[in-house]
Amino acid sequence: MSEGIGVIEADGYALVTDGAWAGWQHWPGDPFEDLVGPFYVRFDAEGRGRCAFRAEPRHMNGGGFMHGGCLLTFADAAIFAIARPELAGHHSVTMNLAGDFLDSARGGELIEASGEVTRGGGKTVFVRGLATADDRPVLSFTAIIRKLGPRR
Repeated sequence: MSEGIGVIEADGYALVTDGAWAGWQHWPGDPFEDLVGPFYVRFDAEGRGRCAFRAEPRHMNGGGFMHGGCLLTFADAAIFAIARPELAGHHSVTMNLAGDFLDSARGGELIEASGEVTRGGGKTVFVRGLATADDRPVLSFTAIIRKLGPRR
């Protein structure tokens, strides 16, 4: 499905203007995420992101369930949306990402992730979150993000 991309914000997110994901945002700055995603995000009043994508056949493993690497890639993208207020426009990298698989996800399901910053300040940000498939928990995750220099 084709979608229009609107204005790109200072931190790289762009508003999707039409199609199934209209009203969501997308971060088109990562070629790998574009390959396996795209992943979409909506931000709440505090700036925390809730991420989502629709499971497709290309996301499945040989057993017909979502590949664990796909779920972890999605979690890695989600941690930056969850931590957006704490990152305050800094370039950042994942220092650690750990996940516990809770159930399998299947093709066609809506995969979503949300979470919270458990500790911030300084250059290190700790995040925990939960990914669901059609509201069924499939992955719990924790991560550590390292803030680098400000975006220019």
